[in-house]
Amino acid sequence: MPSSNTTDSPLKKPVTVSSLQDMKQAGDKFVVLTAYDASFAAILERAGVEVLLVGDSLGMVMQGNTTTVPVTMDQMVYHTKCVSVASGNALVMADMPFMSFPDPVRALDNAARLMQQGGAHMVKLEGGAHVTGIVENLAKHDIPVCAHLGLRPQAVHKLGGYRVQGRDSAAAEAMLKDAMAMQQAGADLLVLECIPSALAKRITESLSIPTIGIGAGRDCDAQVLVLYDVLGISVGHQPRFAHNFLADLEPGDVSIESAVRAYVRAVKAKQFPTDEHTFK
Repeated sequence: MPSSNTTDSPLKKPVTVSSLQDMKQAGDKFVVLTAYDASFAAILERAGVEVLLVGDSLGMVMQGNTTTVPVTMDQMVYHTKCVSVASGNALVMADMPFMSFPDPVRALDNAARLMQQGGAHMVKLEGGAHVTGIVENLAKHDIPVCAHLGLRPQAVHKLGGYRVQGRDSAAAEAMLKDAMAMQQAGADLLVLECIPSALAKRITESLSIPTIGIGAGRDCDAQVLVLYDVLGISVGHQPRFAHNFLADLEPGDVSIESAVRAYVRAVKAKQFPTDEHTFK
């Protein structure tokens, strides 16, 4: 298979934690998109996606489950490897699946698997202050970490469904406190999912680490979507923050890569998300 690190790729240098932090400081948006296999990973990188997220969302869009809970570590390692072998300069981030980080020891072992066997550059895990010790231990062992606050899909049964989080003042203050705790613990990035745009803006401005929004407004430092939503091939209910970029293309230029490039341009130009994709 041709390498994704080709001369037509806009990613001329490896994307790193440091380069993403530099982009935040410069006010430049970066782009994140899910990838689950080598072919899509190569297309996404050619289109200019800086971060490839091997999301446990594969449990829903690829396996047909109603939640991400059934996804296993073995499956995450397999799909991460598929993505990493096709990536050139993009940063590969892999989800820690449900119950793969119940304590610092198991979290370290599983994060090491994603990096050593899967080829990930960074791991992502859901949770607030209760996972501070886990994040600290991973950071202590030089494992880059992306934390995840707001709507946490692995906790959907506890949360009572896919609902917007942080709408009341107490919940908003608690989330800001959790965000600061994650940064203090050593997290390098922070995903904010399905929270009011004003809260996402406040958290983003309060942190020195970059934030990645999904259903969190346009003021985050980056945006992430599920690839299948960008291509309009997801089945079932479509979340408010999703957008079919393939449907926006002009006749004669309809391709997967063109749709991804349109998403990249929209994020970097601060044209996506719009108000219709945002929660108040």
